[in-house]
Amino acid sequence: MNLNETTMYKDFHVEAPLPPKRTRLQEFWLLFRQNRLAIIGLLIFILFFCCAITGLFLTSGSKPIFDSSLIRLEEKLRPPFSKPNLNLLEQDQVPTLGFYLMGTDDLGRDVFARMLQGAWVSLTIGFVAVGISVLIGIFMGGIAGYFGQNYIKINHILLTLFLVSGTGLVIFDVILFGAALLLLCAAYIVYSILTRHRSKKKAHPTWQAMFHINAISVDALIMRIVDIMLCFPSFFLILTVVAILPASIYNIMIVIGLTSWMGTTRFVRAEFLSLREQDFVAAAKALGIGNFRIIFRHMMPNAVAPVLVSATIGIASAILPEAGLSFLGFGVPPPYATWGNILSDGKNFIFDAPWLTFIPGITILIVVLSFNLFGEGLRDGLNPKLRERH
Repeated sequence: MNLNETTMYKDFHVEAPLPPKRTRLQEFWLLFRQNRLAIIGLLIFILFFCCAITGLFLTSGSKPIFDSSLIRLEEKLRPPFSKPNLNLLEQDQVPTLGFYLMGTDDLGRDVFARMLQGAWVSLTIGFVAVGISVLIGIFMGGIAGYFGQNYIKINHILLTLFLVSGTGLVIFDVILFGAALLLLCAAYIVYSILTRHRSKKKAHPTWQAMFHINAISVDALIMRIVDIMLCFPSFFLILTVVAILPASIYNIMIVIGLTSWMGTTRFVRAEFLSLREQDFVAAAKALGIGNFRIIFRHMMPNAVAPVLVSATIGIASAILPEAGLSFLGFGVPPPYATWGNILSDGKNFIFDAPWLTFIPGITILIVVLSFNLFGEGLRDGLNPKLRERH
């Protein structure tokens, strides 16, 4: 080895191996834990979830540990932490804790037991309603963002109108005419499938070409539907539908979910419009991958961040309408106890028994605030660039 080679090897230094990169979950947690308000919101959310699950088991069954429907007229409007009058109560009417932790209402029912049951009802309505709205929002937003440049033709619009009209006529017992419309639509669909491979160079007759004129783009149609839905005040729309339908916890969930999907649709559409032009989508199309696999395998995981934030805040937005409907008497019917109807029962005794108003009101305030704080933390953790702006 000559002198030049020795000098070269002396100047060469082996670099130390780089530390392993953090995963996305680790990066998210590092950003999320710096937001103390979001941590507080997460802890309150976990506490609320545990109370709701516990309340389900403690207040359900033929012999519940905390009976939310047990009436004790001689113990009505008792303040919090008051002890029962054992001389006036039977053995099965004595509260489980030995005292009324949150007092009693105008029928002598234990407010603590009713709050436990109401936590599960509110949690169920929040999650189911948000689940419905998120599914609709992802579907509508994904179609608007990915297939938005495609056009809907006049024959598609007419076919949809005939299908809806035929189905409606069958539902309203005009079976003969409705069945005729449905059969006509089925025949047209079969004809379209059989002739779809016909050469595009072959000119259509004038009367038939009129039905193949582009009417409106998919994106414009969906976003105009979103604009129309946003024109109606959501709470009054929910109130109108609930007033028409029979009172039921399931109707409350469905109605709230069907009237709150517009925000998720806009989020998903915006993400898909930006992702649709990315290189990995173009590469997937070049490889011949189908549209649905591109949407759900490649694009949806990258667009899920705003959906999670919207869903978290949407749970709080679903709890509030239920409380408002129950307060007005259109909410979940008895024997279910909700925070809204507890608040409604206490409005007539706001001076004699203020705890009937303050306890559910403050609880709703804290839970909704915790969901909003947790949602803000998710937004900052999943969008680091947005967090750096603040």
